Amino acid sequence: IDTVVALGANPVHTAPAGLDAKKTFGSLKLLVHFGLYRDETALLAQWHVPAAHDLESWSDLRAFDGSASIVQPLILPLFGGRTVHEILAALAGTFDADALMLVRRNWAQSLDDTAWRKALRDGVVAGTAAVPVAVQPPADLAGLRPRAAPAKEVEIRFTADPFLRDGRYANSAMLQELPRPLTKVVWGNAALVSPGTAARLKLENGRTVNLDRNGLSLDAPAWIVPGHPDDTVTLSFGFGRKAPGAVAPLAAGYDAFLFRTADAPWFADGVARSPRDETQPVVTTQHHHAMEGRPIVRHASLAEFARNPDFVRDGVPPAPAESIYPDWTYHEEAWAMSIDLSACVGCMACVAACQAENNIATVGPDEVARGHEMHWLRIDRYYAGEPEAPDTYFQPVPCMHCEKAPCEVVCPVNATVHTHDGLNAQVYNRCIGTRYCSQNCPYKVRRFNFLDYREFDKGEAGPEQAARNPDVSVRSRGVMEKCTYCVQRISEKRIHAQIENRPIRDGEVVTACQQACPTRAIIFGDRNLTDSEVSREKAAPQSYGLLEDLNTRPRTTYLGRISNPNPHLAGASEPEPGNG
Repeated sequence: IDTVVALGANPVHTAPAGLDAKKTFGSLKLLVHFGLYRDETALLAQWHVPAAHDLESWSDLRAFDGSASIVQPLILPLFGGRTVHEILAALAGTFDADALMLVRRNWAQSLDDTAWRKALRDGVVAGTAAVPVAVQPPADLAGLRPRAAPAKEVEIRFTADPFLRDGRYANSAMLQELPRPLTKVVWGNAALVSPGTAARLKLENGRTVNLDRNGLSLDAPAWIVPGHPDDTVTLSFGFGRKAPGAVAPLAAGYDAFLFRTADAPWFADGVARSPRDETQPVVTTQHHHAMEGRPIVRHASLAEFARNPDFVRDGVPPAPAESIYPDWTYHEEAWAMSIDLSACVGCMACVAACQAENNIATVGPDEVARGHEMHWLRIDRYYAGEPEAPDTYFQPVPCMHCEKAPCEVVCPVNATVHTHDGLNAQVYNRCIGTRYCSQNCPYKVRRFNFLDYREFDKGEAGPEQAARNPDVSVRSRGVMEKCTYCVQRISEKRIHAQIENRPIRDGEVVTACQQACPTRAIIFGDRNLTDSEVSREKAAPQSYGLLEDLNTRPRTTYLGRISNPNPHLAGASEPEPGNG
């Protein structure tokens, strides 16, 4: 073989340890790389062909249930990129192929012109879902037992980073700064270990642990994860890359591909481990994981909920009925949000959607380490129970848009105001950066621009400027910002409703976080409408507000988490109800 065409792959970086991929590919007569970035493989190639982004491409794909969908581009390629279909057609000798023509030809026999237009309009090709297959598990699984690891060795588990994957997105600052669901680590990775393993090795978070197997050695900072299996270390890909780019070199962490061999691509046995004396910095956005008895995440089993539907009130003092704060009257809408903690899985999709929708800046690892991250919405993760097998709870925390908002009364320039439809709004061009509002917010959901995190000069900003939402102001240094309930989306729907001389319909306004949530854990709407979905959720017996005893009367409320454990599973027990 003297010619290789790499289509969207980076084998020089991802090849197993022991294979000198750089030397092998460097000895080829011709290496052509096709991809979105000039990565390690592209640097060795004689030709690098820029790939069209998915949002610039015609293609097709299948969903998890087999349903086919036609991928349609949103814009023309910005940098002359080509789709993989065009590249394959060129390799077959057709150099003037068009991506749309290739995709249309693939579906020509099953879709006539009318069906093709319908599939484009509907977003799915009708009747293409796979037929379900009946699967019968073995009758007796009781004999299965985990294999005991040798006393002085551990097992390694390799996994892709949830956002960077194998490192292909390492130059995305937004994904680097998105907290990992369980560890809340950003801008780097760590070797994940259980509390029991950490205690036995005398490890604490950030302490370097050395892993050795068959002559391969890797140093990584340890990170203790409750519920992690003992005698197992989880290593994630995506970091430690030496590829060019403005973002990837800023991240810390190790390159797990250097420890991954061809005979053990996902699990490796017989790994010796030994702690070192030094520590490595690990940046995280959450430094605690216990509720300390506070009624933050309120939870019960389904059986307990059936016996006591008002479990969220147990042991919690009632919210005060009186306040020195002014009352508000809403003659039109009164926007509110409800978040179902039973549905939230902590995937961070809402946080990413909020950042993209509202032009929220990334600040880099140094600023995040100082607690200056800018996400308007965070997901707090808590553990309850024994560290070896705890229950894990996730709680999205946006601005509560309090009816009695402590932030509003302390602003000396009236930059934090209460709107006619109940929003707690931030007027950017009034803000002088006293940060009194942030100090007075008990939920700590306000974010301050300590520096100019964005480039405002068009020539310097480059293509990044086109990625910003034109409906949302871009904030500069010295300005406070926070969740707005996607006020730009509210305004858009209000304008449309006024043109049609009608009220805004229930469910018409969808916030970015609500739209992105895969489990529909977030509901938004007008609580003045008694039959609206958000009103029905707020009337549920398990609805409660965060820190109600402070009498802030938050418009963002929660449905207490209700679990339904399978009593037939070995070791399963009904969790005790709890408010914290």
